[in-house]
Amino acid sequence: MPVLNRVAETAAEIAAWRRELHEYPELMFDLPRTSAFVAEKLRGFGCDEVVTGIGRSGVVAVIHGRERGAGRVIGLRADMDALPVEEETGAAHASKVPGKMHACGHDGHTAMLLGAARHLAETRAFAGTAVLIFQPAEEGEGGARVMIEDGLLECFRPEEIYGMHNMPGIPVGHFAMRPGAIMASTDRLEITVDGTGAHAAAPHRGVDPVLVGSAIVMGLQQAVARNVDPLEAAVVSITMFHAGAVENVIPPKAELTGTVRTLKAQVRDQLRQRLREIVSKIAEAYGARAELRWIDGYPPTVNHPGQADFAARVARDVAGADKVDADTTPIMAAEDFSFMLEARPGAFIFVGNGDSAGLHNPRYDFDDAAIPYGTSFWVRLVESALPL
Repeated sequence: MPVLNRVAETAAEIAAWRRELHEYPELMFDLPRTSAFVAEKLRGFGCDEVVTGIGRSGVVAVIHGRERGAGRVIGLRADMDALPVEEETGAAHASKVPGKMHACGHDGHTAMLLGAARHLAETRAFAGTAVLIFQPAEEGEGGARVMIEDGLLECFRPEEIYGMHNMPGIPVGHFAMRPGAIMASTDRLEITVDGTGAHAAAPHRGVDPVLVGSAIVMGLQQAVARNVDPLEAAVVSITMFHAGAVENVIPPKAELTGTVRTLKAQVRDQLRQRLREIVSKIAEAYGARAELRWIDGYPPTVNHPGQADFAARVARDVAGADKVDADTTPIMAAEDFSFMLEARPGAFIFVGNGDSAGLHNPRYDFDDAAIPYGTSFWVRLVESALPL
């Protein structure tokens, strides 16, 4: 079955919702306007339950199929938060909030799931329960984890859970997914190097933390090149290096910050230990001291094989077999839907956004032409997972 007729007929209205959300972006957990917009729509659709405040500002809707009380419970998730980015699209629906922008397409994710909610509430052509999860704070604060800690899974009891993200570079009307790891973990590194200050003309009288820090940056790359299996994936990037204030003084301290990304928990644990050893030993060799603080972020996003295969079958029903990549290459960006997949079987799916600017780019915009595909996918997934 291709794009649903009812969804195609209402795609312009769903796009209007998306553009309204785009004009008024909100960040992290601070989503009063966005959450209220979503809850009002869901109540208007006649959802059986609409619960707000899960995970501080999340919204959850429950829709029962025709055979209430029968069948399983399936969860669908969309993220709602924007980014602290100044928009440069020049679009008529561009952000009206300075310094805030939907630069990752969460406005589109929210609108597509709202469109699916309306369709499911109208037709109820399934046996079981659909739980629609509108999540805050995906962009760095782990809103998925916070919703779980707030009782999301115990209260609504989804047996499987699915998420979707748009992807620039994949044509509109196409889908991509894979079994196993599809996105990476992300952890933060904070390194402090303590040396001894000196005059820049007499470096031998001090211990230069800039030199030590530079050696540490180079040494950290060797951990990936020489400690991680070449067939595995890992990235270590130092992105900030702060030291000194004037050109003729060797400072006493340097501070470095960066990120580590892996696709497997074992590689993540390996690097957690090895990077600490590299930092301390390099500093010691130069007569300095250094400490690495590893701050856990999101774990790898790992699709469960059965659910990934099922999502691929649904996508083929919507888009056609030639428009579904069921073994796409993983990417090293991260996604907090990983917490949900650690707790329940499920899968994370990419829907094409065409030849747009990249995610988190000030010129990015969600392509409304993707709405009928993403919305139809959600409806077909529920109907296929919970058949009458």
